[in-house]
Amino acid sequence: MTSAEIRQSFLDFFAAHGHTIVPSSPLLPDSPGLLFTNAGMNQFVPIFLGSRKPDVSHWAGAKPGQDTRAADTQKCIRAGGKHNDLEDVGFDTYHHTLFEMLGNWSFGDYFKKDSLTWGWELLTKVWGIPPKRLFATVYSPDKAKGDPSDFDQEAHDIWADIFKKAGLDPAVHIVNGNKKDNFWMMGDTGPCGPCSEIHFNLLPEDNETEGRKLVNAGSPRCIEIWNHVFIQFNANADGTFSPLAAKHVDTGMGFERVAGIHATTNGFTDFSKDPSNYNADVFAPLFKKITELSGKAYHGTVPTKREDLSPQEKIDVAFRVLADHARCVSCAIADSILPGNDGRNYVVRRILRRGILYGQKLGLEPGFFTQLVTPVVESLGPVFPELKQLQDVVRRVIRGEEESFGRTLERGLVFYGKNISDLARTHAAKIAPGENIDYHATLATGLRLGLERASEIHSHKLLDLESAQRHLQSLRQSLRIPGSLAFVLYDTYGFPLDMTQLLTAESGLTVDAAEFEHLMDYQRAQAKAAQKKVVVVAATQGSEPIDLKPTKFLGYTQTNANALLIDIITAGNDTFMVFDQTPFYAEMGGQAGDTGTALINGEFVRISDCVKDKSGRHLHRTDSSFVAGDAAFTRGAKAELEVDVSRRRAISRHHSATHLLHWALRKVLGTHVRQAGTHKTPDRLRFDFSHFEAVTHAQLLEIEQLVNERVIENAKVQAYEIDFDKKPADTLAFFGDKYGKVVRVVDIGGYSRELCGGTHVGATGEIGLVKIVAESAIAAGTRRIEAVAGQAAIDFIAHREAALAAVSAHLSAGPADVVKKLETILAHQKELEKKLKGLEQKASAGLADELAAQATIRDGLKFVSMAVSTDSPESLRSLGAQVLAKLGEGVVVLGAAFDDKATIVAFCSPAAINAGHQAGKLVNELSMKLGGKGGGKPDFAMGGGRDVAKLAEVLRTS
Repeated sequence: MTSAEIRQSFLDFFAAHGHTIVPSSPLLPDSPGLLFTNAGMNQFVPIFLGSRKPDVSHWAGAKPGQDTRAADTQKCIRAGGKHNDLEDVGFDTYHHTLFEMLGNWSFGDYFKKDSLTWGWELLTKVWGIPPKRLFATVYSPDKAKGDPSDFDQEAHDIWADIFKKAGLDPAVHIVNGNKKDNFWMMGDTGPCGPCSEIHFNLLPEDNETEGRKLVNAGSPRCIEIWNHVFIQFNANADGTFSPLAAKHVDTGMGFERVAGIHATTNGFTDFSKDPSNYNADVFAPLFKKITELSGKAYHGTVPTKREDLSPQEKIDVAFRVLADHARCVSCAIADSILPGNDGRNYVVRRILRRGILYGQKLGLEPGFFTQLVTPVVESLGPVFPELKQLQDVVRRVIRGEEESFGRTLERGLVFYGKNISDLARTHAAKIAPGENIDYHATLATGLRLGLERASEIHSHKLLDLESAQRHLQSLRQSLRIPGSLAFVLYDTYGFPLDMTQLLTAESGLTVDAAEFEHLMDYQRAQAKAAQKKVVVVAATQGSEPIDLKPTKFLGYTQTNANALLIDIITAGNDTFMVFDQTPFYAEMGGQAGDTGTALINGEFVRISDCVKDKSGRHLHRTDSSFVAGDAAFTRGAKAELEVDVSRRRAISRHHSATHLLHWALRKVLGTHVRQAGTHKTPDRLRFDFSHFEAVTHAQLLEIEQLVNERVIENAKVQAYEIDFDKKPADTLAFFGDKYGKVVRVVDIGGYSRELCGGTHVGATGEIGLVKIVAESAIAAGTRRIEAVAGQAAIDFIAHREAALAAVSAHLSAGPADVVKKLETILAHQKELEKKLKGLEQKASAGLADELAAQATIRDGLKFVSMAVSTDSPESLRSLGAQVLAKLGEGVVVLGAAFDDKATIVAFCSPAAINAGHQAGKLVNELSMKLGGKGGGKPDFAMGGGRDVAKLAEVLRTS
C-alpha cells in the first residue's frame, strides 16, 4: 500500500462502520489558549463538554454517517508550548513538527468493546500486521502515588478475549500502565478517563518476551501506534471522579509512523531494518526536490549525539529537517498562520528560519525554501485542498521571509563564528597554558569543526593525540556561550534562541539561556516603558484595609451615574479616584479611556483619563488642579459622574470602524489577516494586522469602499454576553487574550463578530464617513493601517481639498486639470535637467582634459593628485574615472569639499597595481590625515574626513 492508500483505508474502514468522515480542522485552533491544533480531538471538545450536541453529519465538507460517530485525518503541529518536538526533528526518524493524526470518535455511542475490536480488526485483518507483534496497555493505578480511579478491568477483559482468539497469551501481550501512560485528562477538572495503547514490536525477531520488555521503554524498536482514550469520568475540583452520563471514545494514530513502518518493513513482512517515518512515500517528492537542488543524496543515517556528526549524518539530518519544516510551514500559512513576531506566528517563523539554516548547510542559497512548496502540494494537496488553492500565497509569504532573513543570515553566521572563535581561544589559553597562540587558535578551530580535528592538532603541533582530544573535551566542558551573544544574534540578525542553541550544540557547547531570557525581559520592560503606561502602586488614604473589588462598569448603557467615592490613590505626580461604579470606560483593548467630570460635595473635579489596575478597579485620573487633602473628598462621599459624551462618541465611531476595517481586510486580502494591535482615539484609529506584503492602492480603495458601503447600510450593532464555549462559530477570538467563562460578543450586521469589551455605536450609520489615511509595514509580516471616521474624516478631506485648491491656484489650473498640468511641468523639468546634465558632462570632460594635462610622471606612470570643485561625491567619482581613462596607465587621486566633509577618490590602472600601488591603501592613508577613514579595492577606493582645511595640502604631499 502507498501512504495515500493507508490513509484512505483507515477512513473507508470507519465509514463502513457508520462514521461520518469530517475534514481536518485548520491548524489555527478555535481555542485562543492553544498555539496550534495539536490533536484530532480539538474540534470535538464542545461535544465532549456537552455544550454542543453531536451533529457531525451536518458539518461542512463532511461525508455523512451517524452524528454520534466521526473519523478523520487531522493536521497537527507540535512545536512550542507544552507539546514541542522541534528540537528533535532531524536527529531521529520519528519526531515531526507537523503530522497527521488518524482518529475515530464516539459521542455517547459505542465504547470500549467496539473501539478495541475494530482497532484490532483494522490492524491485523485489513493491514496485515502480524498479531504476535502487537501489545496492549491498560490502566492500572499506582495508589501509592495517588493515581485516580480503579484498574480498567473492562479493557483488560476485552483485550484478553482478543488475544486468546488470536492464539496469544494475554499475560504476555497485556501490559499495565499507570497514570502517566494510561490515564487521559483534559485539564485539572473536566472530562477524563483511562486509555489503552497499542504497541508494535519492531525487533528483527518476533520474540514476545523481548518485545514486551520494550513497551513504554522509549525504544524506537517498540513504539505506540494507536491510543484509545475512554472518556468516562468527570474530574471534580475536590479531587474526586464522577461517572459521566454519556461515555465517549477518542482515538489517535500517527499516520506518518504507520506509513513509515509499512514502507520500512515491506508491508509488515521484513523487520530487519531500523524503522523510519521518512521512508514513507509521502516524503518522497520532497527528498527528490532537495536532492535536485543540493546535488546530495539521502542515505538515512541517524546520529547518536548532537556534536561531531559525520558528513553524511549532517546531510541526512538536513534532509529530514527540510522535509518536515517545508510541510509544517506550508500547511500553517495555508491555514492563515503567517510568520510573525509573536505567539504561534513566531513559532512558524522560527521553523522557517531553522529550515533556511539547514538548507545553508547543504549549500543552498536563501530562495530555495520557496521551491519546496510544490512537492508539499504534490504529496498533501489531494487530502488538504486548501494547500492547492493557496499555494501561490504560500510561495509569496515564504519568498518574502527568505529575502528578509537571507539578508542577515550570512552576516549573522560570520558574527557568530568570529565570537565563538574569540571565546574559544581565550578559554584554550586556560586549558593549555603551556602552548603557544597558534596552538590555541587551532584548538579553537577544532572545537568548531569537531573532534576529528584533534588529529590535525596532533600532526601540526607535535602533541600526542590523546592530549589534543583531552584539551578539546576540556574546552567543551568549560566553555559556555554567553546569553548576551545569543541576544545580539536574536536582536540584530534575527536568530531565534533555539537556532543559536542548534549551532552551539554542533560544537558540543551550551548557551546561557537564563541570561538570554533576562536580557529579553529587560528589553520587554524597556518597550513597555516607552509606551508610557502608568504603573499604579495602590497607596490608599487612611489606615483601614480596602477590599480591592472590581469597579462596576455602567458605560455600555449610560454616560452619567451616581456613585460613591471609595478610595483616592496617589502614584508619583498623579492622583486617581476610585468609585464603586462608573460610566467611565477604562483604557483597554486599544480603546482610549474616557474623560469628563465628577461632582463631589459641590466641588467639580475634571477627569483627564481613566485606566484600570490589576484588581479591575477603574482609576479616574484627576487634573492638576485637584487637591487630594480637601475635606470635600472623603471616602464614602457621594459623586455625580459625567462622561464627555462628544469625545466618547468619537472614540466609539472609531472602534466600530475598526471592526468593519478588520472584516473588509479579511474579505479582500484573505482570512489569514489577524489583528496584531489596535488603538482607538477620538481623532483616529490604528489597526495592525498580519499580512505578508504591502496592500496595493487598488486593494485599499476596495477595502475603504466596502467599509463605507456597510456604513451606509446602517446595520444594527449588537453586543451581548454569552458563555465562551457557546459563542457563534465564526466569532473572532485572539490567541494570548485571556477570556473568562462569559464573554462579550459585538455583532455588526451578522457579518462581523468579535469578542470585544469596548464601546460601540448603535448602528453603522452613526460612524459617518471612513477614510484610510496611511498603510505601512511595522515589522516583517505585520502591516499597519491608519484611518479616520466621522468628523475626523470630514476634517481630513476638508484639509486635502484646501491643499488641492492651493496647488490648483499656483498652477493656474482647475482641480480636474491639476494632474495634467503637473505632468507637463515635470516633463519640462526633466528635459531641462537632461540638458543641464549634458552641459555638466561637457564641462567635466574639459576639466578632465585639464587635469590629465597636469599629470606628473614617476617610474613610467602618470600621476594626478589634486583638489577640485564638483557638486557631489558621485560627480567626483565620475571625474576621476574620466581622468584615468585619458591617462591610460597611472594613478589618479582627487578630492573635493562637500559642506563640512572632505571626500577623496582614488583610481589605479592595472599597470599601477602591478607596480605596487593600491587605491584602497592610498585612500586609507589620506583619509586618516583628514581625521576620517576610507578604503576599497586596489583599482578604486573612496573615503574622506572632517578636516576640510587640510585637503589641498594632503593631496599635494600624496
